[in-house]
Parts: sequence; structure tokens; C-alpha cells
Amino acid sequence: MAILLCTLLLVPLLTAVACRFSRDLHRVERCNVAGAAITAGLAFAVVARVATQGPLIAYRHQVYVDALSAIMLGTITTLGVTASIISPSYLRHDLAAGHVPGGRQGARWYFFGLHVFLWTMMVTVLVNNLGLLWVGIEATTLASALLVGFYRTQAALEAAWKYVILCTVGITCALFGVLLTYYAARQGGDTASLNWSTLSQAGTHLDPALMRLAFAFILVGFGAKAGFAPLHTWLADAHSQAPSPVSGLLSGILLSCSLFGILRFQALTNHATGTQFAGNLLIAAGVLSVAVATPFMVIQRDLKRLLAYSSVEHIGLMAIAFGIGSPLAATAGLLHVVCHAATKSLLFFFAGDLLQRCGTHRISAIRGALRTSPLTGWGFFIGIFAISGLPPSGIFVSEVGMLSAALADRWL
Repeated sequence: MAILLCTLLLVPLLTAVACRFSRDLHRVERCNVAGAAITAGLAFAVVARVATQGPLIAYRHQVYVDALSAIMLGTITTLGVTASIISPSYLRHDLAAGHVPGGRQGARWYFFGLHVFLWTMMVTVLVNNLGLLWVGIEATTLASALLVGFYRTQAALEAAWKYVILCTVGITCALFGVLLTYYAARQGGDTASLNWSTLSQAGTHLDPALMRLAFAFILVGFGAKAGFAPLHTWLADAHSQAPSPVSGLLSGILLSCSLFGILRFQALTNHATGTQFAGNLLIAAGVLSVAVATPFMVIQRDLKRLLAYSSVEHIGLMAIAFGIGSPLAATAGLLHVVCHAATKSLLFFFAGDLLQRCGTHRISAIRGALRTSPLTGWGFFIGIFAISGLPPSGIFVSEVGMLSAALADRWL
């Protein structure tokens, strides 16, 4: 199993290097797809191992894969395959139009950045140490910022800088939360470790006052990266300026990786203080995000910005579900993570094709898609219904589960 994990973490890096230094663009495209497919196959072998035998601990407790990690890992690698399949045709169109800085060399840099980005997200959900979790989330920012600014236009560079600055400020708050968690463990007298598997066993001995303060900083810090309002202002700019396959990964899974970090610390806070404190903060953040995102979706005229604000709304719904914290709510929240990731990423992929065909981001100017490109048109049409939570979509099922959990726990 240690060899499997090592190979899983090496393949994306080797794929990135091969894509960067290969001179034949067609070979780069094939290597890109093959690397993503191999990574997904290895990831699902790990997921199957966790599903059948329980949590996996390796490399002297530095790697820890439980059910939550396995769900995230499977989602990341699945979306990685779809983004890798979509990217070659998307980039070929932009190369022909002269939109790729550096031409073919710029395309090779794109594939390099794509696989490094996927690797950083995988590391984030696999590490056991909470300090390394913080490093992983910061690494996702650095890797994805280069992809956000890929086109090097004024708007793209501005969006990339805004993304880096706001998320770095947030991640600094999160670092303070990690340090407070370590201090809370020292005060409890049981452990000086930052390994989540160790701290979760000693959770009742963590200092409650320190853990309340730590979780508040974690929620602000990782919440900025997750897209919680009012720290969501980078999100629409970044997602609208990035190449559409990257936008799908940003909205579909990167936001959930930051939420994953929050959930790790929520579990520790619940052990130390009970479920009310962390749960109430998450519900408040979720309700605020839904309330802020809704009017922006109503008035939005840019297609990719509309999808980005929709992600703010859905990350808010996930926060509400995990804030309620009952088994039904947690199950609905996890279902929402997976269904939102699949639906939103596909919507961005279809949107990228529509925008390239129409040459504009304005919703009112996109016409005739069902006639000129039936697959893209119908795919986007069905995706809009699914992301809106209409039956029989998975998002409808998860939202009904959230509502049922809220009623059962008398939140409504």
C-alpha cells in the first residue's frame, strides 16, 4: 500500500515534467490524458482499500486516508481526468486564435501547471499533519494562481493578483489557528503532535477556550479560500478569467478542498467544546454566503461569473449541512460536495465551448447553441437544471436531505 501511495503522488509530478519538456504538442496532449487516467486508477485503488478495510495510515503517520479523504481524492482525480480530456481541444482553439501567450510553449506550461495543481489538491486531502494541510492549501493557491493568470491579459493578471492577495491574507489567519490548535494540545498535556489522527483521539483533552479561538481563525482563513462571504470577492474574477477547464476545477473541487480543512478542525473543536460552537459558526457563514450570492446571480450578465457566484451559494449550503452536524446532514453535505463538483465542472467545460463558439461571455449574446452544437447545448441546458436543484438531480436529493436534517434538529 505504501508503494501504491508513493506512485499515486509521483505520477502527476512526472506527468507535469513530461508535458513541460516534450517538444511535440500532440505527445504532450496524449501524456496529459494518460497521466490523469493513471492517477485516477491509482486513486480509486486507494479508495477501494479504505472502503473495504477502513482508514489507511502510512509513512510514519504522515499520510492518513479516511472516508472523507477518500471521497475527496476520488472527486479530485475524476475531475482531473475530465479536465485533461477537455483541455487539448480547448487549447487548440485558443492557439489557432492566437490567445495563448507563447504559443505552443505556453500550451506546454498550461499542462505542466494543470497537473501540479491536481497534485497539490491530492496532497491536501492525504496528509495527516495539520501543519502540512495548511501548506497544501497554500500550495493550491500558488499553483492555481498561475493558471488564473494564464492568458496574461490585464483582467487575468488583476484577477490572479487579487486571488493571491486575499487568499494569502486568509491563509495567514488559518496559520494562527493551526498554532493555537498545537498550543491547545500542549495545554491538554496529552500530545505535542499536529497529526489529525492523534489529536482526534485526544480531542476531549484539548483546551476548550483555545479551540474556540483556533476554529474562529480557521473559519476566516480557510473560509476565504472556500469562498465564504464576505471574503468571496476574488472568486468571480478568478473563475471568469481562468481557462474554462481550470475554472471547472476551481469551482468544482478547489473550494471543497478548503472546506475539507475546515471540517478537520471542526471535528477537533467539537471534541473539545461540544458541537454547538463550531456548528453555529458554520451555519452563520453558510447562510451569509447564500444570502450574498443570490442577488449577484440574479443581476449577472457574464456567464462564467454567474457560475462562479453559484459556487458561493453552494459552498454556503455545504457549510449549513456540516454545521447542523447530524448524520443525515453530514451525508447530505457530502452528497452535495460530490454532485456540485461533477455538475459545476461540467457546466464550466460546456460554457468554455459555448464561449469559444460565440466569442463572448455575455449571456444575452449566446444564441443557437442547441442548433449549432447539440451536445454542448443540451449538456449545458441539463446542467443548469441540475445545478438549480431540480428533481431528479443529485443536488435536489442532497438539498432535500439538508432540509430534512434541519427540520429534524429543529433548526427550522
